[in-house]
Amino acid sequence: MVKRRDFIKTSGLVGAGLLLNQKIFSGSFEEFITKRPSLDKRRFTSAAVEETIATIKKNISNRELAWLFENCFPNTLDTTVHYSEENGKPDTYIITGDIDAMWMRDSTAQVWPYLSLINKDEKLKKLIEGVIRRQTNYIHHDPYANAFYKDDKQVSEWKSDKTDMKPGVHERKWEIDSLCYPIRLAYNYWKKTNDTTPFDEKWKESIVIILKTFREQQRKKDKGPYSFQRNTTQPLDTLTLGGYGNPVNSVGLICSSFRPSDDATTYPFLISSNFFAVTSLKQAAEMLTAIHKNAKLAGECMYLANEVSAALKKYAIAHHPVYGKIYAFETDGFGNYLFIDDANVPSLLSMPYLGSVSINDRVYQNTRKFILSNSNPFFFKGKFAEGVGGPHVALDMIWPLSIIMRGLTGTNDTEIKNCLQMLVKTHAGTGFMHESFHKDDPKNFTRSWFAWANTIFGEFVLQVNNTKPQLLKQF
Repeated sequence: MVKRRDFIKTSGLVGAGLLLNQKIFSGSFEEFITKRPSLDKRRFTSAAVEETIATIKKNISNRELAWLFENCFPNTLDTTVHYSEENGKPDTYIITGDIDAMWMRDSTAQVWPYLSLINKDEKLKKLIEGVIRRQTNYIHHDPYANAFYKDDKQVSEWKSDKTDMKPGVHERKWEIDSLCYPIRLAYNYWKKTNDTTPFDEKWKESIVIILKTFREQQRKKDKGPYSFQRNTTQPLDTLTLGGYGNPVNSVGLICSSFRPSDDATTYPFLISSNFFAVTSLKQAAEMLTAIHKNAKLAGECMYLANEVSAALKKYAIAHHPVYGKIYAFETDGFGNYLFIDDANVPSLLSMPYLGSVSINDRVYQNTRKFILSNSNPFFFKGKFAEGVGGPHVALDMIWPLSIIMRGLTGTNDTEIKNCLQMLVKTHAGTGFMHESFHKDDPKNFTRSWFAWANTIFGEFVLQVNNTKPQLLKQF
């Protein structure tokens, strides 16, 4: 990742149409000018989103926070969407921002905050239907890949990776959450709209593929068909032991070769992702029963969900010398545990947000205390903020995503307000969130255009407005 340290401060357009940093002083007050692309340069527009921005801004007393919300909440629509219709069916390709590829994880997370608005806006509804359809196609194309191109002819910079690289695949890092996020989006789209149009036979077969992939990665009989190696100086960008990673004891959990950060796992049983798989399999089972009347396939989903859930009860919890019983980040089924948390989602911190555990779960609360303490090697506290990072970038680099997730899963008013304040203090004058920033110098940051971080920041503000509106008045 490239760290962006210098900022141009003049008017105009940069990159994908983002306005450059500008502030206008009028009299005794500072006016924040929108950083959104001009209307004619926006990739997609939604009347419901625009109405929401206008409404929420009126409820925010702090003008800088309101400005950040206006810039960030629509960033996915403004800059990353490629929408079309094929044979009358919506098709939506969504890039992450400064990387021209569609991640299964990011694309779901980028449109997630707009789900609450789709019954007010048919265009927006079709956009999300198009994401579901494209994700279904990608699962059929390669369930082990984490990111894809719009055009199968586009050549990946990772074409030399030692794995079964297929045309149209940007990167082929096996991550459990890549198959969970599409189910999360599909299930909640269905619940919001009662629309079953995207959930045709091809979608049903994608669930068959997901089941097959999860079972292969339980590694009960053998290591499965997936392996991965890369010529690199970054150890976390490749897998050891012939491309299969460290060994596991086959106890019913699912191996994830890589984390949501796209870093290799130390112990392949990634706990938060296994919890996510349980939730997703149950959601798939409900949809298969209600929409397809397919009790057999739904039963297979529930069987696997229950098997993984039972294994989690036995192997996911370990004793920490300070915090007692907590969820480990990773394990191998042999009794080895890794005590950390990483910023990307699913993380241990995010499990209530993903519906994996209750916010009041005692073990989760112990885990949360551990995550937000110096006992977590990747919790950093500096002059401007405190939060979780990870080995993906560097030490002392906090991810805004972790501060946002802390706020989204927080129940204490003071904690939520502090999260908002840290985010306002650390955008480095850009008006947007970033992948990470240095705990003592927010101008030292990575990824100036990271749409997921922007949109989920908007989701956080939206949630505060809906649940604790007084905090936006008091900010």
